[in-house]
Amino acid sequence: MRTYEVLFILSPQVAEEEATTLVTELKSVAEKSGATLKNEEAWGRRRLAYPIQKFNEGNYHLFVFESDGSLSELDRRMKNSDRILRHMIVRTDLDHKRAEKLAKRNPKKERVRPAFNPAEAPAAAPTPAAAPVAEPQADVPQAE
Repeated sequence: MRTYEVLFILSPQVAEEEATTLVTELKSVAEKSGATLKNEEAWGRRRLAYPIQKFNEGNYHLFVFESDGSLSELDRRMKNSDRILRHMIVRTDLDHKRAEKLAKRNPKKERVRPAFNPAEAPAAAPTPAAAPVAEPQADVPQAE
């Protein structure tokens, strides 16, 4: 099974009822292609990094699907929808496999710090002795 993350940004002008119908429609399109929904997150309205179609905000949604096939129909529908400002579909199962493989190959080693032994510590620099206080000299006239 392949794992896909689908992130899309809806226009802020889309009403909440219309947004929920669009989200359910997109889920059904993916499920018709054989994908199963593993996780769904509505991130809500967020500020965009740069203006898209003169909008500075958008409603973010994230889906995580598992599928044997591709999500090309879902991608096509998202491209054709005017209500979706941007979308991105990323296959993440390969990243998880690579991460697991690297974790097995390079297990995290615990760093063991040597115990502090004062006998082995270098000798501390001697503290400077207090300087003697200078007394006024007798042959120098003092200002009155």
